Amino acid sequence: MKIEFVPALGDAASGPVIRIVDQDSLPPELEPALIEGARAARFSGKVGQLFEGFVARNGTVARVVLAGAGDSKAKDRQAALEKAGAAISAKYVASGETAVTLDFAGSAHTATEVAAVLLGARLRAWRYDIYRTKLAEDQKARLETIRVAGAPLGTEDAWSTESALADGVELTRELVTEPANVIYPESFVARVSARLEGTGIKVRVLDDTEMATLGMGALLGVAQGSVRPARIMAMEWNGAAAGQRPTAFVGKGVTFDTGGISLKPAAGMEDMKWDMGGAGAVAGAMLALAKRKAKANVVGICGLVENMPDGKAQRPGDVVTSMSGQTIEVINTDAEGRLVLCDAITWTQQQYDPTAIVDLATLTGAMVISLGNEHAGIFSNDEALAARLLSAGDASGDKLWRMPLGAAYDKLIDSPIADIKNVGPREGGSITAAQFIQRFVDKDRPWAHLDIAGMVWAGKPGATWEKGATGYGVRVLDRYVRDNLES
Repeated sequence: MKIEFVPALGDAASGPVIRIVDQDSLPPELEPALIEGARAARFSGKVGQLFEGFVARNGTVARVVLAGAGDSKAKDRQAALEKAGAAISAKYVASGETAVTLDFAGSAHTATEVAAVLLGARLRAWRYDIYRTKLAEDQKARLETIRVAGAPLGTEDAWSTESALADGVELTRELVTEPANVIYPESFVARVSARLEGTGIKVRVLDDTEMATLGMGALLGVAQGSVRPARIMAMEWNGAAAGQRPTAFVGKGVTFDTGGISLKPAAGMEDMKWDMGGAGAVAGAMLALAKRKAKANVVGICGLVENMPDGKAQRPGDVVTSMSGQTIEVINTDAEGRLVLCDAITWTQQQYDPTAIVDLATLTGAMVISLGNEHAGIFSNDEALAARLLSAGDASGDKLWRMPLGAAYDKLIDSPIADIKNVGPREGGSITAAQFIQRFVDKDRPWAHLDIAGMVWAGKPGATWEKGATGYGVRVLDRYVRDNLES
């Protein structure tokens, strides 16, 4: 979607003219017919509420829309403004209109607030219809342009930052939406590398031969049942002082997960194309950071594999040796994400010595049982890091909920024949998964694990997304960088 800025409403082309209205604050300069119509329709400016009317202006009939942004003093003001913008896109994206105009002339909204409206509008308008060949005309996305008239000084700069964030979210949604015959480890690298070209990010890729030389037996054990070779993709962004240690974001990138020999049920297995949502979020976050020239040093690492059940696949009961030297008894081949992450994290620590590590993974179904589709779980060995990420989640809308770690849970993954086993009992499955990853984190290195299994895909539309890929993870990482690495 294109965002255009024009000085005044008279410079905009035809199409609906939209005013953002705070709750119980109908602009007095509106025509009486609009005001009376809004009141008759019980429009009060609640978040996401819309009213549409027609009035005579300058000898023509104008289509005027009021979009509610809620209480101007609400704590969640940013989210409310995004929802106002999203409501506009939800109504007009497939309405047949190719352009709408937001009129801020005389408005008290700040540049930051206008940018929030635009961010919500752009995110909600995103569609991925490239495989649809028989869409009905009234279902096709036609909205291409949002014009912004009379915006306050500084809006274009504010939007430049949020536009970069939108680019990152949209890349993540695209990667998560693509089927597994299109996105697999090699094509993930190619797709993301092409998007990062010219941004200043340095890309480094490890192939399966290099990983074998490094001793990544856990990650390669997952990949050995697939004809698709594994990859590790590293994306380095140096926006701060040279030599300053980076923060590392590490993503699980299982581009399709059958469960391996511990085969998943057939029903719903098609959803496992988005088991690379953690890696997708890391890639999207890195694009956003680079496009807005974040003043921070950050490295994004994606561990990319496909988990398939052929004759070469690892078996339950196999023992593999991780890059760290720790041996792992593979009890369940469907607990593969932690095997990918443990080697990716070990390599990240040895290669970059990061100040902190945040990993993201669609790791456990148990997390969906615990938190549903409202929060991702956060596990951490560092109170300060956890608090900063929780704050970033609240501010960005990518919400997190703190989950426990502890020695009693850790004992549940001791193996009788190896250093560790990859699953514990049914109880506390998300916690023992996090405990597994923690065993591969260097002592005294701040680390957080985000289990995003319930968040990367939505079965129904949300505030700023259509049904399908949400882009979850990009915004919380970007906000963490803004608030803690750039401040």
